[in-house]
Amino acid sequence: MTHPLPIVDVSSLVAGFGSRENEVAEQIGDACREHGFFYVVGHGVDAALQNRLEALSREFFALPPDFKMAIRMKLAGRAWRGYFPVGAELTSGQPDKKEGLYFGAELDDHHPKVVARVPLHGRNLFPDVSEFRDTVLDYMAAMTRLGHTLMRGIALSLGLDASYFADSYTGDPFILFRVFHYPPITIASDAEWSVGEHTDYGLITLLRQDDVGGLQVKLQSQWLDARPIPNSFVCNIGDMLDQMTGGLYCSTPHRVRNVSGAARLSFPFFFDPNFDAPIRPIVGLTSHAESAEAGKPRWDGLDVHGFSGTYGDYLLSKVARVFPDLG
Repeated sequence: MTHPLPIVDVSSLVAGFGSRENEVAEQIGDACREHGFFYVVGHGVDAALQNRLEALSREFFALPPDFKMAIRMKLAGRAWRGYFPVGAELTSGQPDKKEGLYFGAELDDHHPKVVARVPLHGRNLFPDVSEFRDTVLDYMAAMTRLGHTLMRGIALSLGLDASYFADSYTGDPFILFRVFHYPPITIASDAEWSVGEHTDYGLITLLRQDDVGGLQVKLQSQWLDARPIPNSFVCNIGDMLDQMTGGLYCSTPHRVRNVSGAARLSFPFFFDPNFDAPIRPIVGLTSHAESAEAGKPRWDGLDVHGFSGTYGDYLLSKVARVFPDLG
């Protein structure tokens, strides 16, 4: 079966195989310029850990609503962690047809940002499901390592030092992790989506999806199915990497519609700049005029290249629209 998105084996990057890293970086660069999306294989993330996370997530979402609401996001306050029911999250102002769990870096009450009451920092809310907490924390640690590896490859693909992003933005990355459960849509009209058209906010997203499918990517005004590939992650570029590269690497719109008749699970992991990092264009890169998507209006009518400020500034401006009741 052919796939519309590139498949990149990153095992040489994971292992640190010298000159082969540049070959992988070149493939990543091509994918980022032409698609903004690619499949990652050879990533080294333990398959048993992934399978355990999926099994525990299915167990959680099968529980009664009262059990799930016991860790509802409102209880986490400014940390914005925990459970939300179907319809509680908005995309482009429309309620999503999914429920989910929000996690982030596990910070205790004495962490300076928690003491300072900085939004999106704090403790996670974990369900009372055996092994769930440890599995989520182990998974986030593994994905953080992979995020560092891929950003090293992206730096090389741009002709930068391999440590460019680690030195400037991701020495202490801002990480967020979601577990989403999509009930099947029974009446699929053109206006009905599990998640509407959107782009992600930060550097890269690493998505594990189950075998149900439903993810679509918009390329040259056409929507293409990003079908699941076993033991792969879908990697896509976020708004901040688009901004830093002047549009050379594009933040590509995507959406989800689950019309399979079965429940769908997805596990997006967001590897982003430090919350306090000022976002600036990378000096010396080719103009975004060479990008395939250059000059086309964004899905939301906004100009990400006009943004100035820290990543936290950008993130809070976006997140406040997703959960307005929690703002």
